[in-house]
Parts: sequence; C-alpha cells; structure tokens
Amino acid sequence: MAHFLILAAASAIGQATASQLRAAGHTVVTTARDRSRIDADLLLDARDFDAVDRVVRDAGQLDGIVNCAGSLMLRAAHLTTRAQYDETIAASLTTAFATVRAAGRHMTQGGSVVLISSAAARTGLANHEAIAAAKAGIIGLTLSAAATYAGSGLRVNAIAPGLIASPLTAALTGSETSLRVSEAMHALGRIGQPQDAARAIVFLLDPANDWITGQVLGVDGGLGSVRPKMKM
Repeated sequence: MAHFLILAAASAIGQATASQLRAAGHTVVTTARDRSRIDADLLLDARDFDAVDRVVRDAGQLDGIVNCAGSLMLRAAHLTTRAQYDETIAASLTTAFATVRAAGRHMTQGGSVVLISSAAARTGLANHEAIAAAKAGIIGLTLSAAATYAGSGLRVNAIAPGLIASPLTAALTGSETSLRVSEAMHALGRIGQPQDAARAIVFLLDPANDWITGQVLGVDGGLGSVRPKMKM
C-alpha cells in the first residue's frame, strides 16, 4: 500500500480524497490550519515554505502529495483590494508552489504531486479575475515542475474542477435560483461533488498511472471546454 500526504485536508475535496485513499488501504497523513473541521494529523499553514518543507521531510517516504488549499473570492478586478488579491494568490498559488518546492527537495525517489487549479483558469468567467490568476498560475507551475522533476520520476499534475458543492461555494448554491444558474453553466447539467474531484486526484496519485505527468485534468462537467445546447 502507498503512503500519501494531503495538505489542507479539511477542505471538502481534501476530506473526500483522504476517505477514498484510506478505503483503498493506503496510509494518509493530513494537515489543516486548525482542527475545527477535521482532526488533522498535523497543524500547518501551507503558505509557509519552511513549515511545508518540514512536514514533507518528516512524513516519511511519500508516494504522493496533494495540495487542497485554496479560497474563493468573486469580485471584479476594480473592486478587489490589494489585501484580497494577496490572500487569494497566497491561498492557492503560494501553497501550491510551497508543495512543489518541498516535493522536489524530499521526494527524490519519485512519486506524484497533485495540485488543484480551476475551470476558471481556462475559460473566462465574470468576476473571477483574482482566483483565475491564481489558478492559471498553478497550471503554469504544473507544466514547468513536471518538466523539471521528470528525470527523478516525480510526476506533477493538476485537476481543474468546475463548481464543487462545499461550504466554500455555499453562497453560490444556497438558493434554488443560484443553484439552477450554476447547474446550467455545466454541460452535464449539475454541479460537482467532492467525490468527483477526489476520484480524479486518486487516479493521478496511483503509481499504476506513472506515465502521466504535466497534465491538467478538467473535472468540470464540461464548464471549461463545452458550451451546453440551449434549451428552447
């Protein structure tokens, strides 16, 4: 069985991923900023390069790392403060970079790193400027890191989810009207569940898929690439 580390495992996707990995018999070390949502193995601010480095170093020989840290701030660029922008970049892109940095330093025997981008990084969605910038940065990071570390057998991939039902997105799905609007944006007619994203992450972590690197897998109901047929 394999040994995995999930950063920001308190997120809905993080919890679903940990559950699926454990159900398959793997060992999983989880981190969170606090224990208000899950009883994480370790407390960690994933924006802290040195702290992430120590966690990866001390976790033992890892087969894979997942970074589930992120935020959701929907606001037009001209209404976004510098503090809001900085927090959005730090929560998604800085934590992803810290994860890749630590993996490159310590996973010298190879393995898999999975990052979380967004369909918003690949298609224009109104009021997503800050989060789209952060998540697009993760795509660039994924591609470059995959090239850098391929020689040591370290694979780096990402998923790009559409709207996933979670506490983070509750404001977008809390009313029947807003939920219907969100569902209509996805060609398959529904928003995602944490398990949808988790299954893709588990696939990319699986050592059986060790010929896959530098890929961004859309898990988005078609949001990032398909325009649904209009209902007449």
